[in-house]
Amino acid sequence: MPDDETPGIDANEGDVMAGDRRIARADTALPDWYISDAAYRPIPIAWFAGALILQVITQPLVFALFQSFSGWAVMAAGVVVTGLIARFTWRRGMADAGMGWKIATMAMLLFFLSLTILIGLTRI
Repeated sequence: MPDDETPGIDANEGDVMAGDRRIARADTALPDWYISDAAYRPIPIAWFAGALILQVITQPLVFALFQSFSGWAVMAAGVVVTGLIARFTWRRGMADAGMGWKIATMAMLLFFLSLTILIGLTRI
């Protein structure tokens, strides 16, 4: 309402300007471009999802590449690839994640490895 506005007070009073851009306001004391909540915080689900995608893609590739070899070669290659994915995931930051994320990641990796091992066992 027009009656509630105080005459003579500028709404932009106290703003710190840099040319045409306001870099701070008197009521917040923070620049407009600084948003502390938007800082990147790595989260375990991103590492889990990355490991899942790698495992889902690489295990069929292991079978496709090693199908002409014995079942032992398929199983060994599956174990090596799973170990590399686990190592990569732990170095990315899963080592600092909660125990639940670690268990879920290992369970997922072992589940998909078990599928490759089952395929290898049928070829022995």
